[in-house]
Amino acid sequence: MEINIKRLTEEEFNKFAKLIYEESGIFLKETKITLLSNRLRKRLQPLNLKEFSEYYDYLQKLTGEQRKKEYEMLLDVVSTNETYFFRNERHFDALTQICIPELVKIKKNRKLRIWSAACSTGEEPYTIAICVLENMHLLNGWDIQILGTDIAPSVLDFARIGEYSGRRIEKVPPKFLEKYFIPKKDEPGVYAVKDELKKLTNFYYLNFFKDRFPVDMDVIFCRNVMIYFDKIYQRRLVADFYKSINDTGYLFIGHSETLHSISEDFEYRKILESPVYIPKARK
Repeated sequence: MEINIKRLTEEEFNKFAKLIYEESGIFLKETKITLLSNRLRKRLQPLNLKEFSEYYDYLQKLTGEQRKKEYEMLLDVVSTNETYFFRNERHFDALTQICIPELVKIKKNRKLRIWSAACSTGEEPYTIAICVLENMHLLNGWDIQILGTDIAPSVLDFARIGEYSGRRIEKVPPKFLEKYFIPKKDEPGVYAVKDELKKLTNFYYLNFFKDRFPVDMDVIFCRNVMIYFDKIYQRRLVADFYKSINDTGYLFIGHSETLHSISEDFEYRKILESPVYIPKARK
C-alpha cells in the first residue's frame, strides 16, 4: 500500500535545501518545492516513513558507512539526469576534428585522458569514445582512458550496462549505430554499446565537493552542470578543474554557460562554433 505523503512545508524545504547544498553544492530555489517533494518521496517510501520531517531526522542520526550510502541515495534522487548521444554535436565535431589532432601533435607521452565529469547514464562518455575510435589512425599505440563520473549511483549502474533506446540514441548517425552498437534480439529498439567502447571507459562515483579529482586530464567535459550551483560553488568547481587539467587541455561547458566572472584561470576559445576554454599559463 502506497503511503500518501503531503508536499514539503516551506520550513521542511529550507532544511532539505540547506542539507543538499552543503553535501553537493546543488542550489535549489524555493520554486523547486514541488519537484523536491516528489523526488524525496522516492526515499521515504522504501524506508516506510510517513513524513518528510522523519526522513530529515533519520538523515541526521546516520553515521559511518550507513550515512554515506543514504546520502548517496538522497543525492541520486534529487539530481537531474537528462542526456542523449551526440548532445550538442558541434562539441564532438570540435573534439574529433580539432582537439584530438592538436593533442596528438603536442603530447610526447602518447597518453590521452578525457573526463566526462557529470556523465549521467553514460551517453556522453560513450560518444567521446566513438570520437576517439574515429581518430584511431592518429592514436594507434596510445594509452587512452575515458573517465565517467557522477553523483548518482543509479545512473552509473545504467552506464556500465550500456543499453539504450528511443530518444537516447536518436542522434547517433546510422553509420555509427551500425559500427559501435549491437541491437538486442529480444528487445526491439534497444541497442547495446560494443565492448570496444566499454574498454575505453571507466565509470565511478564522484562528488565534486567531497572527493578527489582525477589529474593530468587532457579534455574535461562538464556541460550543463554549473547551472545547478551558485557562484561560490561554481568558482570552487572551476578552480579544481584548473588543477585537474593539463596545460594543453580543453574544458567543454554548455552553450548556455560561461566562465565570465567565475574564473580567470581559463581563456575562451571558439572551436567550430563551440564554447571551449583552455587553461592559462600557470603562475
